Order: sequence, then structure tokens, then C-alpha cells
Amino acid sequence: MLILGDRGTAKSVAVRALASLLPDIDVVEGDDFNSHPSIPKMMGPGVLADFQAGRPIQAGKAPTPLVELPLGATEDRICGTIDIEAALKDGVKAFEPGLLAKANRGILYVDEVNLLEDSLVDLVLDSAAGGINTVEREGISVIHPAKFIMIGSGNPSEGELRPQLLDRFGCCVNIYTVMDVEQRVELTMNRIEYEKNPKAFVAARQAETDELRDKIVAARDRVKEVVADRDIMLKVSTACSELGIDGLRGDLVIIRTAKALAAWEGRTQVELRDVDRIISMCLNHRLRKDVLDTIDTGSRTLMVWNRVRDPEEFERKKAAAAEAAAQARKERAALEAARKEAMSEAEKKVEEDKAKEAEREKKGLKKGAWGGLPGR
Repeated sequence: MLILGDRGTAKSVAVRALASLLPDIDVVEGDDFNSHPSIPKMMGPGVLADFQAGRPIQAGKAPTPLVELPLGATEDRICGTIDIEAALKDGVKAFEPGLLAKANRGILYVDEVNLLEDSLVDLVLDSAAGGINTVEREGISVIHPAKFIMIGSGNPSEGELRPQLLDRFGCCVNIYTVMDVEQRVELTMNRIEYEKNPKAFVAARQAETDELRDKIVAARDRVKEVVADRDIMLKVSTACSELGIDGLRGDLVIIRTAKALAAWEGRTQVELRDVDRIISMCLNHRLRKDVLDTIDTGSRTLMVWNRVRDPEEFERKKAAAAEAAAQARKERAALEAARKEAMSEAEKKVEEDKAKEAEREKKGLKKGAWGGLPGR
């Protein structure tokens, strides 16, 4: 997920608050990889060895991890490296897990992702897509699970991501500054109330938080049962093809996001209205940018989708819009004619002078310059 928006629009606050909405996960106590106690493919190297050898594993519960990746992080800190302390103290080669290991089965958050080095962003996205992290350095070879949700945020005015990296993000949402006065006041008052007593503020909204958490858990269980008809898939692929989307990521992300939305709303069948609501956030950042394009990319996505979704309805709306535009032009012409009719002789003279002056400017003649003999 990529979140882009103006400064001070609570992008980071929203991501950090997400951790409190997610349910606790089953983990192996004391494990650096957040290993699952019973699923081998979600176990770190040490726990997996114990599991295969039949040794007892101490299971427990832990909050869903939210790991922040700072801009100054190095590749060693992200992927992991040799444990220098163990090497010096015990003379053994040991692996020190990095941020990818800590984020396993949780969320990895990169603030100002557009300012992070492209190579590091690509590295993190590769791990997120594959679900594993492979480390080969200083004689150490380690493969461990790194299945996490990557969320990046940034301000587009401070720099943009390369199109190749933008395409790797599943969805992209744009956040804008709230201009409604009532909403601004409410947000300001909530922030002031939180700063006075954070614990009381959180406790007052605990019931709402628990309700959202239960709804997320139910949607997670339900999403496995959600199906999308072939007709919807054909329409989605047709829209992606007409928009010139490279690869198949766009098609896959739209279907997955539509399924998630259906599960969130308690349904097991994807409907066209689900695609209506999510297609822009799935495709807008994948479109090729054209500096000569006069139409907004979001509008272009919706226009193409509406044409593919229901061609007859699209043509009807297009014809109605053209008719409305023609009628508006007629009304403007009638108003202009009526205005000219009502003008006095003096006003008409002024209008004629303005028209003549405009004509002279087109010819490149300065105001007051001689334009030649009359009639020439």
C-alpha cells in the first residue's frame, strides 16, 4: 500500500494506529522471526530445526508487529548480517536478524518512501512479494520467512518514485487536506484531548476499536470463500488492456482488492460495484504519465472502466452529456444575443472599438499606430 498526500495529513498517524486494530498472533516465545508454532513455512531457521527434530516449542501470543524502516537504514540492517558479538565472544558464525525478520507476519512501514534509495525499496518489495529473505554474506547462508505488508507514505512534492517501483505497490491512495471547517475543528479537538490524557482518550474509544478488530478477523476468515465471476475478470482485464497497463499485476490486484472489500462487507460474491470503488486506487499509479495529456489519470481510469463495464449505459450517458453541452451552448448564445440587443448605441460603439483593437493586435500593430489608408 502506498499513501501519498500533503504535509500534516496524518499519514503516519493512521499507519501507526493500524497496529492496535489488528489481532494478536500466535508466536514462538523468544524467537526473533515471529515464527508460527505449528506452520513450518512460517518458522525461522532455529524453530524449524526444533520442530523437525520433535523438540518441544514454547508457544505464546504477541501483538501484530509494526516495524518502521528509517531513511538512514543500510542493507545490512534491513536484511540482517553476521552477529559480530557472537563472532568475537564465542568465535562462531551467527546470524543477526534484520528489520525484515522483525516485520515477519506484521507490517513494515516506510515513511517518506519516495526519499529512500531505490535499491533498498526494491529489496524490501522483493521480500514482500516472495515472502522470504535470503542472506548470503561473510560465509553465512540464511533463508527465513519475511511475509509482511509493506506500507509506504510520502509527499509527492518532495520527490517521486520511479514507475518501476510504483508498479510494485498494490494500491495507492491520495490523501488531501480537509477543508471542511467542522471536520477540521473536530480533528483538532480530538488531538488536544489525546495530548491531555492519552490513556483516557484510548479507553473512551476501546469499544469502537474492539468492534473494528472483530470485523477485520471475520473478514480475514471470510475472504477465502469469496469468488469473482469470469465476466467480471474479463471486464477487468479488458479495462487494463485498454489503459495500457504493463504486466498482470494490475489485474491481480483489482480482483484481490475487490474480494477483500466483499469480505469486509460480509459477502462471498464480488460485484461490479466493488470494482467501481477500488479500480482507481489499483491502477492510477500504474498508468504511463504523459505531459501532454489533458485528462487526469483518475478520470481516465474511471472513463475506460465505465465504458467496459456497461457500453450501452456509457453511450447513453455520453450522448446525454453531449446534448446537455449543446443546449448550454445554445443558451449562452441566446443570452449573448439578448445582451447585444439590449445594448445602447454608445455601448455598441465601445464593443466595436474593442473588436477592432483586438484585430489590430492580432496583426501586430501597436495601439495608436497608423493602419494604412481607409479601405486598405
